[in-house]
Amino acid sequence: MARQQTRAGAVSTLDSRAPLDGLLVVSLEQAVAAPLCSARLADAGARVIKLERPEGDFARRYDRAAAGSSSYFVWLNRGKESATVDLRNEEDREWVRRLIARADVFIENLAPGAADRLGLDTQPLRAAHPRLITCSITGYGPGPYRARKAYDLLVQAESGLASITGSPEQPGRVGVSVVDIATGLAAHANILNALLQRHRTGQGGHVEVSLFDAIAEWMNVPLMYFEGTGHAPARVGLNHPTIAPYGVYPCGDGRLILFSIQNAPEWQRLCAQVLNCAELIDDPRFLSNDDRVANRAELDSIIRQNFAALNREECQRRLDAAAIAYGVMHTVADLAEHPHLKRVSIETAGGPVRIIAPPDTYQHLNGRRVPSVGQHTRALHDEFP
Repeated sequence: MARQQTRAGAVSTLDSRAPLDGLLVVSLEQAVAAPLCSARLADAGARVIKLERPEGDFARRYDRAAAGSSSYFVWLNRGKESATVDLRNEEDREWVRRLIARADVFIENLAPGAADRLGLDTQPLRAAHPRLITCSITGYGPGPYRARKAYDLLVQAESGLASITGSPEQPGRVGVSVVDIATGLAAHANILNALLQRHRTGQGGHVEVSLFDAIAEWMNVPLMYFEGTGHAPARVGLNHPTIAPYGVYPCGDGRLILFSIQNAPEWQRLCAQVLNCAELIDDPRFLSNDDRVANRAELDSIIRQNFAALNREECQRRLDAAAIAYGVMHTVADLAEHPHLKRVSIETAGGPVRIIAPPDTYQHLNGRRVPSVGQHTRALHDEFP
C-alpha cells in the first residue's frame, strides 16, 4: 500500500495496484464500440482476452497507416491477448464457454441473434455463473429494429444527429466514429457500475447498450428544443445554433478563430475591449442572447469587419485580455504539434506507434503491445484447458 499526502494535510492510503488488477475480461469483439470498452478496462489493469475469428477482427484491415497496421486497431487493442476461435466449431464454442466460466466480465458485440445461435446467450451464462457480468453491445437493442444491422454512420443518420450536423446547404457526418465511441464509453461505465454492485451484493448482472440508445441520449437538447419551439436547431456549420456570438470568424491574415459569449459580462467586455465598440452593449438588437441570435447576421458582419483589421495574434491578445473563451482553427497536422497533446508509445508488429493518451492518469501505458491475430491462442488453451 502507498501513502499519499493530500492537499489538506491529511494522509490517505492508496492501493498501488491498478484499479482493475486481477479482473478477467473475455471479449468476443470486433470493430470499435466493444474494443473501446475493453481497452478502457485493460488500461485500468484488467486482463482482457480478445476472441477473434480465424481471419481476425475485420478492423485490422481498415487501413495500414499505423506502421503497417490499422490505425483503428492499434488505438483500441493495446494490452490485450488475442485468441482465435471458429464459433462454427463445437469444440471451440465449448472452450469459449469454459473460458467465460473463469471470467469476471464477458463482452460481445456479435450480429443480432448470433450469440443465441452459438449457445453464448448471456442469460444462461449468468444463471450458470452468478458472479459473471455480461455485456451485449447491439445496434438497436430490444424493440422493432432489434434484428437490424447498425454501423456508426447509419446511426448518425437514423438518430437525427446528421440532420443537425454540417453546413446550411447539406447534412454532414461527425468526423470521427462518434456513435461507436459513445456506445463503448457507455458500456464501460455500466460495467464499472455492475462491478460495484457485485462488490456489494456478490451477484453479477447484465449490461446491454445499443448504438442507437447511446447517441440518442446525446440528442436530448436538440429534441427538447424541437418539442419546445416547433423547429429543430438549424445547421450552422462552425457556429452554435442557439448562442451568439459563438462560432468561427476569419482574421485579417485569413486564419480562423472561434470564440464564445456565455453571459452579459462577457458580452460587455467583448464590445468594449475586443471590438472597441462599447455602444453595442446597449444596442437593442443585441441586448440578450435571444436578441443576438435573432440578429446574428448583423452581429457577425460587425465582428468580421472588426477582425478583418487584425491578424490572429492580435485577436488572441484582445480575447485573452478580455477573458473571453476562444480557440483557433487547427488542422490534424496542427494537432500533432499541439503543446497540450499527450502521447503514449504502443508496440506493434511493424514497430512503435505514438497514439494520443487516454484522458486519465492512473496508469502509464507506454510499451503496451497490440497482439497479432491469435498470438496467445496456444498459451490460453494451455492455461484454460
